Amino acid sequence: MKIGVICDDYWHPGKLVTEGLELLSEQGYTFHYIQHASEWSREWMNEHDAVVLAKSNQVSDVDETPWLTPDIQQQFQSYVEEGKGLLVLHAGAVGYRAEPLFYELVGGVFEHHPKACPVTIASTNKELGIAIAQGAYTIHDEHYFMEVIDERIQVFMQSVSVHGTQPAGWVREQGKGRVCVLTPGHFLPVLQHPDYQATIKNAINWVSAARS
Repeated sequence: MKIGVICDDYWHPGKLVTEGLELLSEQGYTFHYIQHASEWSREWMNEHDAVVLAKSNQVSDVDETPWLTPDIQQQFQSYVEEGKGLLVLHAGAVGYRAEPLFYELVGGVFEHHPKACPVTIASTNKELGIAIAQGAYTIHDEHYFMEVIDERIQVFMQSVSVHGTQPAGWVREQGKGRVCVLTPGHFLPVLQHPDYQATIKNAINWVSAARS
């Protein structure tokens, strides 16, 4: 399975994402990475079964200019509607509140996070088969607080800390394609946690199984 990955910004180094997904590359997934927004193209996306967006709305780690133009938003929208998959991973939800097409396609965006702390991740919908089914687990991570469009999403995973409870994983379908959002993943041990690795793998499989 060919998966395109868009990553790297000031707060979320591309190396973190590549190392976090490395274990999955040993299970039959081929990842192709781009780290500078200038490398993006619709043709590049079309070469992949699904795209993982793990980059905030910055051109690069040294250029904080927003990269998601109205035209690129429309390209993401049509990519999904035509039957491909999009997985938004952690940083991929950051900085997109002012991008209406993308916000509606994804169904929610990052608002804020408190200082990193223990966060418990638990499945709330096992029927989808994305989040782990054997129970909750606790990680040390940034606890993302999200603004979501409730009527557009189906939450299957939540995050709980002393600061409250938030949706940590949701899905939606648009046109012939599928979108999944996973909010944990600021630190490498989180991305490499066996249970979260399983969730990422299941999410990739789910979005890639878009309807024809």
